[in-house]
Parts: sequence; C-alpha cells; structure tokens
Amino acid sequence: MPEKKTVERAHAAKRAGKSPSTQAGAFVEEQIDHIREGRHGAKSAKQAIAIGLSEARRSGVGVKAPNKGATSEATRKKAAKDTAAGPHKTKKSASTESKSKRSAVATRVLKREGTKAASHTALSRQAHASASRRSAADRSAAAKKGWATRRKAAAAKGASSSGRRHASR
Repeated sequence: MPEKKTVERAHAAKRAGKSPSTQAGAFVEEQIDHIREGRHGAKSAKQAIAIGLSEARRSGVGVKAPNKGATSEATRKKAAKDTAAGPHKTKKSASTESKSKRSAVATRVLKREGTKAASHTALSRQAHASASRRSAADRSAAAKKGWATRRKAAAAKGASSSGRRHASR
C-alpha cells in the first residue's frame, strides 16, 4: 500500500502534464527508500523498480505493460493485471485471511533479501544498463521531449506569476 504523500506526488505530476513514467517515479522512489530503511530488501535494483511500477499501476498511473520480447509472459500478465486493478477500488472478499497470509509471506521473503539493491552504485549500474539498451535516436528523442515539457512548464509558470506580481501593487 503506497503512502498518501506518494500518491499525492504522482497526482501532482499528472496535473503538471508529466508522463506516466515520471508519475510512477514517485512510487519507485518510495520503494528505494523502504529498502534503504530496512523495511524490506530486494534481489536487485531491477526488482525494486518493478515493485514500484507495480504499485504505480495499481494506484491508477497509466504505465504501459512491457512489450512482447522485452520481458517474460508472466511479467507482462502481472503488469496487465495491475493496470486493470488500478481504476477501481477493491472490495473486501470473504477470503481476506488467505490474502493477508500471502502478503505476510511475501514480506517475509523480501525481508530476507539484502538492501544493497537500493545503493547508489546498484541504481547507477541499472540506469546505465537500461540506457545502453536504447538507441541514440531514442535517447535523443526522450531528451527533446523532456526539454519541451520543461519549457512549457516554465512558460506557464512565468505567465501565471507575472499576473500575480502586478495584482499586488
């Protein structure tokens, strides 16, 4: 269950017109913090990111499932399930006991994992490996898109603040 401030940060990013992956970043960051605090561990930085993305999908962030060939069928199925679970609130079913047992078991397993997956080095290595799998054109397009978003946000901020400055006189 994500923290309230994490969900609020994701909603703020959505209102600001940020991409779904940026909105999901709040959930990934929360998982990294949990691992660093020792609430639970992860086998790798990739697993920590996957947990955060799953949480984001379940909270209604529009992060797409991975493409065919990028990950296993089971991972894509789980992502689709998380996305479907996002828009509506779940009702308590009769078998909450088995769900809580399963949740407790999953938490216990994660607690046995180390916390090095959230280290600066591990995250840096993961980011570098992920970037190297993308083409130069793809990376360039992403950078241009980010630049355009920041420019648009700055223009909107400048327009709204200039009106306020004169209203105070």
